[in-house]
Amino acid sequence: MAEIVTLAEAVRELVRDGDTVALEGFTHLIPHAAGHELIRQRRRELTLVRMTPDIVYDQLIGMGAARKLVFSWGGNPGVGSLHRLRDAVEHGWPVRLELEEHSHAGMAAAYAAGAANLPFGILRGYEGNDLVEHTRVSTVTCPFTGEVLAAVRAHRPDVGIIHAQRADREGNVQLWGITGVQKETVLASARSLVTVEEVVDELDERPGAIVLPSWVVDAVAVAPGGARPSYAHGYYDRDNDFYVAWDAISRDRDTFTEWMQQHVLEAVTA
Repeated sequence: MAEIVTLAEAVRELVRDGDTVALEGFTHLIPHAAGHELIRQRRRELTLVRMTPDIVYDQLIGMGAARKLVFSWGGNPGVGSLHRLRDAVEHGWPVRLELEEHSHAGMAAAYAAGAANLPFGILRGYEGNDLVEHTRVSTVTCPFTGEVLAAVRAHRPDVGIIHAQRADREGNVQLWGITGVQKETVLASARSLVTVEEVVDELDERPGAIVLPSWVVDAVAVAPGGARPSYAHGYYDRDNDFYVAWDAISRDRDTFTEWMQQHVLEAVTA
């Protein structure tokens, strides 16, 4: 059953140096607060997995937490490049970053396979380009039709981290709005952490909501505003100005480091 703990306690107990860690959330519910706690606790040598790494991964990479990135698209949505990601790949600052790139469909298939406790996922894809030559993908032949399909190794992170709107006092988690692979991330991971906007006595019905039962979650941590600058549907809006501002903040190493020192390393959490 999930324990309700502080975010600092959850990261301290669940995440170790060298782990494979997936922080997922699509457009909204991106677990920024959890990413910042990883930085504050100075986790190192992480393999970071995410379908669409954006600002929080730029911050993790720029602070030296990552040795490898497994992804399908990376950028500052609507703005441009992730400058700390580019610096790590192109110049090895602060440490060199290894890349494993997939298609969106390949990442989704890998998460679904991990959630189902299968060794790999299959899909029609990785054709007509040279991506297959630069990543971990193979082929399988359908035993019924003879069709050759792409095969991707299942994602089985050591730790899966997501943000959600709320949980009840038993640790059952509820999220709604645009959802990506949050459910699959939790089910595929050996350990899981969910940050939430609030803990309530009882979860009421919400159209299209996903409920993750307490027995598939290791820890729940209350982190109001934990998805900012992304948004949490029904709680707060996306901070579009910050995404624009991040482009200038992240371009320069010193400016980036000073911003992270002030707004992340020196920030006080419960």
